[in-house]
Formats: sequence, structure tokens, C-alpha cells
Amino acid sequence: MEEVIRSITDPEILSQIERVVPFHGYLSTGVFVGIQIYDIARRALGFSEGERLFVTCETSSCLPNAFQVLGGCTIGNKGLRIENLGKMAATISRRAPRGAERVNGKRIVLDPAKTASYPRVHSWYMKIDKVPHEETISDLIRAEDGIYTWRMVDLEVLEKPETRIAVCNSCGESFVLQGDERSCKSCAQRSKSKIEIGSAGIR
Repeated sequence: MEEVIRSITDPEILSQIERVVPFHGYLSTGVFVGIQIYDIARRALGFSEGERLFVTCETSSCLPNAFQVLGGCTIGNKGLRIENLGKMAATISRRAPRGAERVNGKRIVLDPAKTASYPRVHSWYMKIDKVPHEETISDLIRAEDGIYTWRMVDLEVLEKPETRIAVCNSCGESFVLQGDERSCKSCAQRSKSKIEIGSAGIR
């Protein structure tokens, strides 16, 4: 992997790798795809370092970690949402102006029709063969943004709902209300499970 990193001439990408690797643990192909998608979005949307971003990742594997480090997007700060659709894709947007109901974003996907021109990346992507990260990342560096497809998307700006707290009738612990329920989700699920087990025993 050191040889692959030495082949990178862009100091900004090198800096991004240095920041992401300690967080992720190693330079995986998926996290490098995340770095490339982040950079495509930055060029397309024109955001700057440290600007508030919102991203929806369509996989829970590797890719989101690039956005956590480079974009400061986390589940806790509501900047990161994961819809685990099993796709190497992400939709990125800037913070909407105050009062706006819609905001433009970019959905960027690693395109299998384009990765076909890079056999090692394609084999990794389509799980045709087990390919070392060094080889796939080497091809990703050469391909740059040529193996991605992106389009503008119109996103609805959701209003932040008022947080209401209640005390669960079953366990006595406080929880955030989703509606008018009287029990927290964990107690409600346990109760439902008991009912289902009881019903299964009736003949």
C-alpha cells in the first residue's frame, strides 16, 4: 500500500488519506471511494472545508467514514444518514438557506458500466474475485472521477420536529415520543414478542 500512496501526486488527496486512515483503521477500497465521491461533490457543489454538509450514504460499509472525517457529517449531528440499500452511492447537499423548503444536492454512484473499463476495480465491485486493496485503489487513482455517474437532485428540507419526552409505563425510563404511545419501543417490542409466542402456542 505504501507504494500506491507514493504514486499519488495530489497533496490534498494525501492529506485526506492521512486524516481518514486513523479513523477507519486502514485504507480500504470502500473508504477511498468515499474520498473520491466527497471530492466530486465538493467540486460540483462548491462547498469549502468545514462547511455544514448533509449526506445520505446508501451503504453502511466503509464509504460513510470518509464523510465523517472530511465533512464532519455524523449520525449524532444529523449530518449523516445511512439508507443501507447496498449501493456504493451517496447524496450530498449543503445547508439550505434559512426558510428554504428545497435544496439542491448531488447523488454520486460508482457506475458498474464504467468500472468495466478497469477490470480489477470491477472484479472487486461486482464480487467476481477477491482483489487486494492495493490493486483496486491503484486503478481508482488512475480512473479518477471517470468511473462515477452523478446527477443533481432536488431535496426537501425537513422541519425539525419538537422533541417530546415521556416516561415508559412498563420500565419507568424516559424516552422520546414518536406519537402518543405509552411504552418505549424496547418494551413495546418485548410485549409484542410475548404475544406472538403466546399465539403460536395456541392450537
